[in-house]
Formats: sequence, structure tokens, C-alpha cells
Amino acid sequence: MSKRRTTSAIALAALVGAGIATPASAHHEDPEFQRLATFPAYLNSSIDDTAAAEISTVTQDGRTVVYTDSPGKRLGFVDITDPRSPKPKGTLAVGGEPTSVAHLGHLLLAAVNTRQSFTDPSGKLVVIDDRTRKVVREIDLGGQPDSVAVAPSGRYVAVAIENERDEDVNDGRLPQLPAGYLSVIDTRTWKAGRVDLAGIDPEPEYVSINSRDEAVLSLQENNQIAIVSLASKRVVRQFGAGQVTVTGVDTKDDDDITLDGTITAKREPDGVAWISDDYFASANEGDYEGGSRGWTIFSRDGRVVWDAGNSLEHIAVEHGLYPDKRSDAKGIEPENVAFARIGGTPYVFVNAERGNFTAVYDVSNPRRPRFQQLLPTTNGPEGVVAVPSRGLVIVSSEEEIPDANIRGSVTIFGLGTGGFPSIVSEDEIPFGTLSGLSGVPGTRDKLVSVTDSAYTPTRILTVDTGERPATITRQLTVTKDGKPIGYDAEGIVARRTGGYWLGVEGSASTPNLLVRLDARGAVQQEIPLPADIAAAVTTNGFEGVAESGGAVWVAVQRPLKTDPANVARIGRYDLAKGTWSWLAYPLDAAPVGWTGLSELVAVDGNTFAVIERDNQRGPQASIKKVSTFDVPATWTGVPTVRKKLVKDLLPALRAGNGWVQDKVEGLAIAGDGQAYAVTDNDALDDATGETVFLRLGRLF
Repeated sequence: MSKRRTTSAIALAALVGAGIATPASAHHEDPEFQRLATFPAYLNSSIDDTAAAEISTVTQDGRTVVYTDSPGKRLGFVDITDPRSPKPKGTLAVGGEPTSVAHLGHLLLAAVNTRQSFTDPSGKLVVIDDRTRKVVREIDLGGQPDSVAVAPSGRYVAVAIENERDEDVNDGRLPQLPAGYLSVIDTRTWKAGRVDLAGIDPEPEYVSINSRDEAVLSLQENNQIAIVSLASKRVVRQFGAGQVTVTGVDTKDDDDITLDGTITAKREPDGVAWISDDYFASANEGDYEGGSRGWTIFSRDGRVVWDAGNSLEHIAVEHGLYPDKRSDAKGIEPENVAFARIGGTPYVFVNAERGNFTAVYDVSNPRRPRFQQLLPTTNGPEGVVAVPSRGLVIVSSEEEIPDANIRGSVTIFGLGTGGFPSIVSEDEIPFGTLSGLSGVPGTRDKLVSVTDSAYTPTRILTVDTGERPATITRQLTVTKDGKPIGYDAEGIVARRTGGYWLGVEGSASTPNLLVRLDARGAVQQEIPLPADIAAAVTTNGFEGVAESGGAVWVAVQRPLKTDPANVARIGRYDLAKGTWSWLAYPLDAAPVGWTGLSELVAVDGNTFAVIERDNQRGPQASIKKVSTFDVPATWTGVPTVRKKLVKDLLPALRAGNGWVQDKVEGLAIAGDGQAYAVTDNDALDDATGETVFLRLGRLF
């Protein structure tokens, strides 16, 4: 797999000037991990159950993932004996909300929140035998726990007692007593001791322990870090996490990813992890006063030895995983970090809660980490843990929105070369919502795609399929009357005579349009639907456009209000006569949700290909396919075409072992006869955000 640059020359100059991430830390020759499986937490109960997977551990034998399920007040178990085929292994109620879990030998240690109110926090450590799932003991922690960690020596267990504040009181500002602290449990006696922390209402979030039996704690709201000797139960060092000025980031929620803003923010770290006895990493998620959109490596004495600056967000942009709607907040929100040595290489894994990915870095030199790859996850990756003996990385994602088919899940990665990314951009060209695809006449391996209304203005993106991954190399902004314009462009075709046609989907307040552009992207013509069709079309209108035989053809996604529920319309607009005629396309019925058309491609003079799909994602997805139909030489009325299945896309969509994407919206035939398809990532809005670019070979 060829590797693309992950930071532009301008960004790199800024980074070098700031003394942070540099070109040497921005790439690595070969990817090391691939996604093996994705396990929805509801498989341990039922699809109608609300279940999440927040923090995970793996049992001593490396064969069972144990995750916290906060909504269900339970632990969940997943058999990963075969990591490519994880199996549900049941749940265990823990008498409260589990916030973290770790293991010590055959013991599971679950931190459980039992508070009745913010001002009366309580919690316990539940100790469980992982072989029998019997509770061995429960230890009163005296407050509301967040994170639990086990010392490598096995001598101590440390629990960060957060005593979380009420964010509805004074906008969540400190102080709000009672203060948090660190609970230290000596495993010889299983007695809990308390270590108080300095600061205004400290709220420790995350804890990690090194081989010296020293715990590092993040005090996110205080923007501080504490190092505690567990043997003496005293704070040996406490220091501020500092703030950083980061340039070249998007700071506006305006449906336009523009890396030209600057933030000055406290780091306010969440997850922390020791890299060695002398260095640790922090994920700088931020709270109400901060969030630097990156991660940092500190020395034990509190010095910053490396900071990601803007590089992680730039990498997210180039992988199509930047959440523009979070631009005015905390961007990708680095949430957690983990360290592991796998195959002799020391790695740091960084979870981006809003970017839905885990970034992998080689930290052989902690002062110059090398970015290696992104691992795509489901929504809200919270926990990350490695199993070095098996070369596995486990990411648990907590976001649970059943109505949108977004489910809490566990994703399993292992050593090997994977299929992600299948498409990237160069020179930090932002991309996402690739809602149409077309070959470029006169080229063998170039395609164009178009962005929909999630981004504005509308842009046409050139895709080089000769690169692996496919690479977006150019962007062209659509203009009208000399000014950038935003359409809900759902289809594109590059014309043999130059320029483009766009199929623009309407809404309750805007019409469906055929839009003709010149080669510079300037609008030359807008063609609306005839009045009777316009009145009958739903908000699921134009979804594909093609040009053939002196006409422009469109696919209407869903049935018209006046049509049967099992047919969609194919429209033909005669360019010479300026008239419309219509065909009916028979839709398959989906077991769940609806079915519609999302693309139209001219194969030859009278044969067209479409993408027919349901609106389901994940395990619920059932219809994603390419079919063809022939059109009659002439016709009257609205005859029904006969379709022929060419390619079921579900196997290809499942092959990546991730959350099956619902919106396969682009299909194209390149000049060399190869067919390609691409998914619309919904701009990470209630979606995983992963863009899947499929190489389908010669289909026609």
C-alpha cells in the first residue's frame, strides 16, 4: 500500500516553527494492524436492548474481552478465542454503573458508581473471579470512581475517585465539593487507603501505573497531572498540564472544513498512560476550558517532550474522518491513550472520540513519535487495550443510538495489512459525503465525485484510482454568478464535451434540479422537474444522473407520492426538445426500513446501471447491490423496466470487518472499464464516518 503525506508543507512549517510534530513523526512505511471484527454489545442481550461498551480489559489468557456497559449496569463478556469471529459470552450485573474494569491474574476489578446524587457520591470496587464469575469481595471506595488500574507488580490497585461535578450547576464550573481523590488498595490485605490531591476540587479522571508502583493521574478539570507513590501513599509530584497555541485548525461549525484557524487552549487531559517509568502520554480531550485537539508526551518531571499540535486533526481530514460540527468545540476530541509493546515495537494508541478512530504511533523514540496508521472504529471510541501476546488491539465504543443503527461495540484489530483506508486525500483536501461518482472521459483511471449538502459550497473532487489507496488529488468549487454555491448534489456525470451535470436533490423548500456546469464548475443552466412530478416527489428526490443518447437521465430515490410503494422513477430529459419522459424501476422490499435508488450510470446506449440499497447500516443492512436495465427505443406512459442483478455489494462492504455502511451512493465506470463504488459518510453526523471505496473490477 502506497502511503500518502499526512501533513502539508505549510502545516509542517508551522509545526517545525512551534517545536512540535515534524515530518519524521508524520508517517511510517507500512501499516501494522487490520480490523478483524466488530462486535455489537447488544449481542450479549437483544437487539432491542440499550447496551454500550465503554472501557475494556482482556482476561489473563487473552481470550475474553470484558467491557463496562453503563446503561445496563453490568459487565459484558466476548469470547475472542478466534478474534475474527467473536462470540457473545453473557453479562454480569454489578449493582451499579460500572465506569472501568481491569484484571489481576484471574480477578476482574470493576469500579462501580453507586451514587445517589452529585453531592453524595459513593462507589465500590467489585472483585470477580473471571473463571466462575463469582463476586469475591466488594470494597467500599467512599466516593464515585472513574478509572481503575493495576500495578505491573500486582501489589496495588489504584482507583481514581472523580466525585464528578454537576454540569448543570454554575455551568459545571469548579469548585463543587466533595473533592475527588485517589483510592489505593494493597492486594495483600485488600484494604483501601486514600490519597488527597491538591487543587480546587480535584476530579481525577484516569490513572496508569508504572513498574515503580507510581500512579499518574489526570485531573482534567484542574488541567493538572499528579504522580503518586502507591507504596507511601503520597503525591510525589503535581504539575499543570499547560496550554498550547495550535494553528491550522478548523474553528467554525459552518459545513466547511477550513484549516485556517487558531486556538489557544489548556490541554485538560483525560486518558493517560505510562510509556516507560520516565515518560507518559496524555489524550488532551479538554473540558469546559480547554482541549488542544492532540496528545502529548510528558517526562516524569512534568516537561513536555513532544506534542501533536495540529497534526492529528490534519491526519483525520486526509482520511475523511474530521467532524466539522465539532469545529467550534473540541474537534476530534482525543479521549484516551494506551501503551503496549507488540512484536518488539512500542506503540501508543490514541482514541478520537468524535473522529471515530484510533491513531497508532510508534514511540521507539518518545521525543519523536512516528504516526503509523488510523484504525477506524464505531462511534465514540472510549476504551483501548492491547493484548501483546496475541498481537491484538481492542477498542470499545460507547455511543448507542439504536434509532440510527449506531450501537455500542467492541472492535478487534490484529497484526496484518488491512483494507483501511481505501481512499485518502493529498494536500489536506477535505472530503466526505461522496454522494456521486463518474468516470472522466479521456482518462483511464480518473474519477470525479461530488459532495452533498453536509458541506458547503459544493465541490467536485478528482479521484486517482491508480494510487492505493485511491487518492483525491484536486478539488473544484461550484460557482453561480461568480460566487460559490451550495447544492444538495447527489449525482454527477463528467461530460464528453466538457463540464458536468449534477443531480441536485430537493427539500421541502428547494426544488430538485438538473444543473449543468462548465469545466470550471460554473453553473450554466438549472432545469427543474415538470410541475406534476415536482408536486409528487418526496424529499428523497434526485440521487443519480447520467448522460446518453442526447438526453440526461436521473434516478429518483424513493417512489413518488402518486406511484406504488415498490417502484422508483427513472427520468429522461431530452436536451433538444426540453421534455421529460419516465420509466418505472421495481424495488426489492427490505426486511427493515425502506429501499431506494442512489446512483445511475450509463453502461452503453440503452443499458443503465443503478445502485439499489436499503437505509440500514451495521448488521441490519440487507440490500446493497448493482443492477442493470435496458430501456426501450421508444415508449409511452411509464413502463416498468426489467432489472438484472450484476453485483451484490454486501460481501465487499462486510469484508472490512467494520460497521457496514448504509449509503452506497457512488458508482462509476472508468476509462479502462473498471467499475468503482463509494459510500457517503454522512459527515460523521450519527454515522461512523468511514468512507469505503470499492474496486469492483469489470462488471459490464
